[in-house]
Amino acid sequence: MTHQNQPVRAVDRRFSTTAFSLPGYTISQSHGVVRGLTVRTPNVGKAVFGAFASLGGGESSTYIETAEKARETAFIRLLEHAAAVGGNAVIGIHYTGQEIAEGMTEVMCYGTSVTLVPTQVPQAPQKY
Repeated sequence: MTHQNQPVRAVDRRFSTTAFSLPGYTISQSHGVVRGLTVRTPNVGKAVFGAFASLGGGESSTYIETAEKARETAFIRLLEHAAAVGGNAVIGIHYTGQEIAEGMTEVMCYGTSVTLVPTQVPQAPQKY
């Protein structure tokens, strides 16, 4: 989504949700499915350290850090894609991940880009 010498526009993360609506807003337009994708692998030193650390069982902070960075990158790319197709929000967000080669993990974040408008709150009649 990024282009040289052009600012990247993205949906505000406050307008992203796993739900299919946001309280106080109405969907006025749907712009279709959007996604963000990344493929990550820990660097060689971290991978070796992570492999040895996992021999004793438990969590590997090296792989957790790599996975978190991958999810964040995929999420940011999702928000950029949503803005590029004209949306101001993303609903129904999901993540998928799979190993595509030895030590290489693909992470995809996807959802539906929509335009939200504030729900009109009925105003009380004015007293004269």
